[in-house]
Amino acid sequence: MLERLVIGAGAPKIAIDTPQAVTVVNQDDIDAVQATSIGEVLSTVPGVTIIGSDRVFGESFNIRGIGTAETSGDEARIIVTVDGAKKFYEQYRMGSFFSDPELYKQVEVLRGPASSTLYGSGALGGVINFTTKDASDFITEGHTGAARLKTQYSSNGDGTLVSGIVAQRVNESFDVLAAGNWRRSEEYDLANGGTLSGSDFDALSGLIKGTARFGDNDEQVLRLSYQRWSSDADQQDYAQTGTSAMFGLVDRTVVDQTAVLSYENADSDNPWVDLKANLSFSDTYVTQTGSPLGGFAEAEYGYRTWQGNIQNTSEFDLGDWTHYLTYGVQTSYQDRIAFSTATGTDTPITTHPEGTDTRLGVFVQNEAIYDDRLTIITGGRADFVWQRPEETTKGERNIDDVALSPKIAALYDINENFSIFGSVAHTERLPTLDELYQYNATKGPSLGLEKESSNNYEAGFALSGYELIQDGDQASVKVTGFYSELTNMIESSPSVPGNPYYRNIGEATIYGVEVEGAYESERLFGRVAYTATVGKNDLTGAALTSIPAHKLVVTVGGREPEYGIEYGIKATFAASTETGVTPAIAGSSGTPAYSTLDLFTSWKPTTGPLQGSELRFGIDNIFNVDYRDNQTPDRSLGRTFKVTLAKQFDW
Repeated sequence: MLERLVIGAGAPKIAIDTPQAVTVVNQDDIDAVQATSIGEVLSTVPGVTIIGSDRVFGESFNIRGIGTAETSGDEARIIVTVDGAKKFYEQYRMGSFFSDPELYKQVEVLRGPASSTLYGSGALGGVINFTTKDASDFITEGHTGAARLKTQYSSNGDGTLVSGIVAQRVNESFDVLAAGNWRRSEEYDLANGGTLSGSDFDALSGLIKGTARFGDNDEQVLRLSYQRWSSDADQQDYAQTGTSAMFGLVDRTVVDQTAVLSYENADSDNPWVDLKANLSFSDTYVTQTGSPLGGFAEAEYGYRTWQGNIQNTSEFDLGDWTHYLTYGVQTSYQDRIAFSTATGTDTPITTHPEGTDTRLGVFVQNEAIYDDRLTIITGGRADFVWQRPEETTKGERNIDDVALSPKIAALYDINENFSIFGSVAHTERLPTLDELYQYNATKGPSLGLEKESSNNYEAGFALSGYELIQDGDQASVKVTGFYSELTNMIESSPSVPGNPYYRNIGEATIYGVEVEGAYESERLFGRVAYTATVGKNDLTGAALTSIPAHKLVVTVGGREPEYGIEYGIKATFAASTETGVTPAIAGSSGTPAYSTLDLFTSWKPTTGPLQGSELRFGIDNIFNVDYRDNQTPDRSLGRTFKVTLAKQFDW
């Protein structure tokens, strides 16, 4: 995994040579886990925890202890993109990202605020980049088209998937892909014998993507894509991030859409030009009716975001140094929609205020390399933000501000097998529309909020080796230690007398270590991911409840390449905790230690009439272990058998 190419951290390089903690999840990883939800795709990434619940409407992300399912700002502390388009959603008791794993071929996770330079200020936790599939991923040499059919069954909830992909090369320079997925499930069974209420769903998703290549050596690429995910669920729990019957049931429709037009020009004859530009539109819209709560439950919510980004990388030499200078401009316009339909008219919802957020970011990053051994990366970014409320009944006013994100990082190859690296990064996060303008009957809007800031320090080393046990094998490990100082953290304070709805709470510290390692040979493979994170409120000395348990994930397996067979087992070990989310049903925020085992195997014939076929079988939570992760309010899912059948046809 550490030898995989990273494209989202500046000049392309493999993960082990990046002075930042980066993990690349590829198509084989996504297929192997037979994921039902996005969260399962990231289960082996160190530093990443899926929070909320196992419901498809209830998942959010936590990176290095940044992120909870309780407050709006946490979605803003982690930047999520799909083909370069930023995705953002916040709603009470709902998750933050709605999509299907079948749409994607790769996920990059860049941990820590150093990512803010290229992606936007405020990435206190980091960045998660999703890349959708291309026609070229399926069209094999000597063919002009392909069709792939796939079906999947999951015993827990009797879940099924039916998926189809058609890829066609129209001519030498243009190809197109069309993909459609139908996924459904009944309510999940818990390991303790109960069921996860409101986890049943029925979702349709699809992707249309055209790619044109032109110019010298086809180095110019123009892509246009549109993807859509929708689910219409009746009599479903209002509370999706954790079981809470008091909120009642709703009929809820969720539609998520993303359209991206992108252009690339990697002009190999001109070192000054490596241009990337995109225009995108993102729309996440929720309609719900039927809750006994009325008001904000009988309502419509949405975020619509238009975004443009253009950046160029110039390569040049100054003396003994080779420089890769990346610079660009990013702009976005976000329209927040929320209104109640309970009275028969569109009434603004004070706890989900409407408004607009306009941003203009300017950034520059220089990667200087000396003697192919020393790499120094410096960069800075300024984001100018204009926020406008839709309503001004409580004295709401326009907010104009700027956030800065400088950084410096270095990596030194001591020899071809050992390197050390370190970085210092600062970023600032401006309050969201929700944090600024939300109010209720007793709490006013939070117009005096200060922007959050983070000073992050990282250091680590990487080891790699070849021909260690047998011919052709390789192993690598990367260890990263981090220390983050957070100031002016924003939290909701609906129960604190004399305060507005949101407030700044002072200072916090989060630190820890991440270990990522892999071994690869023709017949054996292994992976390890370890995360230990500690966090505290510096004013009170109390431990932060958003810190996940220390966790170790070990995967070992084997291959029979002549038969196309692969098999393995994944073991997850989580330490006990004294803090975490505090759901009403749990009675305590702490959680005991637990361990689980998952089994997986696949068969992909490489010759004969079954060539192009794929059979996968897996068992999650083999021993039906009952536990609760400290960042989720619900108990664990029970033993789950998974089977996948797929077949590709070429022409």
